[in-house]
Amino acid sequence: MMTSTWSSLRPVWVAVLAITMLPVAAFSASLEMLTTGGCACCHAWARHLREAGHEVVVTDLAMGQLMKMKLDAGIPAVFTACHTARVDGYLIEGHVPERDVRRLLDERPDGLGLVVPGMPVGSPGMESGNKREPYAVLLLKTDGSTEVFARYDAQSE
Repeated sequence: MMTSTWSSLRPVWVAVLAITMLPVAAFSASLEMLTTGGCACCHAWARHLREAGHEVVVTDLAMGQLMKMKLDAGIPAVFTACHTARVDGYLIEGHVPERDVRRLLDERPDGLGLVVPGMPVGSPGMESGNKREPYAVLLLKTDGSTEVFARYDAQSE
């Protein structure tokens, strides 16, 4: 009797397992990261995304080509960082945490993408022991304006 009960519940357990796996699959994305060759922090950021389940294809460009691509794409020079990624119609500029990339793809706000200007210590790819600088992740609008998408203080993970 116990065997037949478990057998009859098998489809239910399969469905429960499938549903619990959906969020992981829904948030895995394929990104193209554009950078200059040999930038260790860029490759560390790519590793941060890969560890979260995303595919990251790296394309190395000369610095002039990379800056031209950023400016042509609508990223103001003041917001540029060392690498730019493209994912599902959005740009990701700089050391944006994976959870913000995931939130961007989930919420799909109007805009060009997310930017973390500069290279804040403690951001993904810029880890330095326990040192952390406060920084903001900005949503870059199509008109070049921004709004704060997320904030990280010196104590944030």
